[in-house]
Amino acid sequence: MKTIAQQLSVTDFPFRINDKNGNTIYFENSDGFWVKYEFDKNSNQTYHENSDGYWSKFEYDKNGKETYHENSYGYIIDNRPKVTFTMKELADKLGVAVETLQIKD
Repeated sequence: MKTIAQQLSVTDFPFRINDKNGNTIYFENSDGFWVKYEFDKNSNQTYHENSDGYWSKFEYDKNGKETYHENSYGYIIDNRPKVTFTMKELADKLGVAVETLQIKD
């Protein structure tokens, strides 16, 4: 499969595509190595993958602090806040009777 630069007959490297916020969403060098990036509305990088098969995912809190990171090597850091509800609180949020709730594995 041809890379984006090859499809566009690009000869000036490195080749970059930026989004409207100036974030590089695609990078390619002259030997065909490429990286794709994704960003959230605050320009925090949420995902990237490259032509070698490596990928990483990221999540952030409302202040832009990274709370989750996972990659294709099996590396995971999960600092997302844990949410705890009583059965009554959960039933109230769902608008159902507590007696109708069942927990499945």
